[in-house]
Amino acid sequence: MLGQDHSEGTAKPKKNSFDANEVIFGHVLDAHEFHFLSYKDDEGKEHAATIPLPVILYSPQKGVSTFMSSKFHHGEEEYKGYSILTEEKINKLKLDPKKYNIGQIVAVDEKGQINNEVKVYDFSLTRNVVQMIIGLALLVWIMVSIGKKYKNGQGVTSAPKGMQSLMEPVINFVKDEIAKPNLGHKYQKYLPYLLTVFFFILINSLIGLIPGTANVTGNIAFTLVLAAISFIVILASSNKHYWGHIFNPPVPGGVKPILVLVEFLGVFTKPFALMIRLFANMVAGHIIIICLISLIFIFGALSKSIGWGFSPLSVAFVIFIYFIEILVAFLQAYIFANLTAVFVGQAFEGSHDDVDHHEDALIV
Repeated sequence: MLGQDHSEGTAKPKKNSFDANEVIFGHVLDAHEFHFLSYKDDEGKEHAATIPLPVILYSPQKGVSTFMSSKFHHGEEEYKGYSILTEEKINKLKLDPKKYNIGQIVAVDEKGQINNEVKVYDFSLTRNVVQMIIGLALLVWIMVSIGKKYKNGQGVTSAPKGMQSLMEPVINFVKDEIAKPNLGHKYQKYLPYLLTVFFFILINSLIGLIPGTANVTGNIAFTLVLAAISFIVILASSNKHYWGHIFNPPVPGGVKPILVLVEFLGVFTKPFALMIRLFANMVAGHIIIICLISLIFIFGALSKSIGWGFSPLSVAFVIFIYFIEILVAFLQAYIFANLTAVFVGQAFEGSHDDVDHHEDALIV
């Protein structure tokens, strides 16, 4: 909500220094609003430029409740017997951080204390969910519009134009450099999935670089679902030769029990590696950018002259890392799609020798 006044409700104690930890985790973690910036007016009142999102709660005791997240006034007020936890509330109420998280919505009593007798199920449209919907809508719009142009003959009987000319080289790259080398004559069967994974990761990663948006690809739940889908595709593509190589590898009998265990665990570690690789790389870049920006305010809290003096250097590094993150967005989309193709190729070929050279070149 643009220009929200934070002075309503109980006054918060003023912070004497810049809290980099709050800023970093506030950007990385999910939230019930898009937060762009905060500022203070001439009277010292704090305001924020935000876009509130719908809150959808279900409680067996209270039923369904729907309202906008702005009703919480950024955690300063309760609404309909619910409260959203902030770092300050967690510390004030001495809550267990393993059980309660920043941004979690809980039921409270009239005194503002957590009511453990009321169970809360949160089905809200958080910023990660909303941004994934936007990314999906953008992906569908781009691909459908390009498909219609090809259907009408543009790009077939004539040269591609506009978005079509921009996307065609990328699509051909995925087909020629990912699908064909790893999947052979079956590449057409898996190409739609590889293209969907590649562009879905790429679009969400690029949107996440816009200030104020969410780092969706840096969310472990997002990468977990993608890895789980790839895992299902890999298993669905497997054959008896693949499982025979796992449970009856061609090695001496004394080594076989150990290798069977290693190969069986490898079935699960492959999608796990896909999940962790994407998550770690995307969240690390965002944390580096936020840390470099935070250094300006940290030094500024010590001395304004030091803060202003360090600003050009910090901004220069941020711009450099920002462009690196654009490259990383393309690279991680490529690696995820490529490794998925490698693992699928191993599954239906039934032999590691056919595709090991591809995996060794990629896993570094």
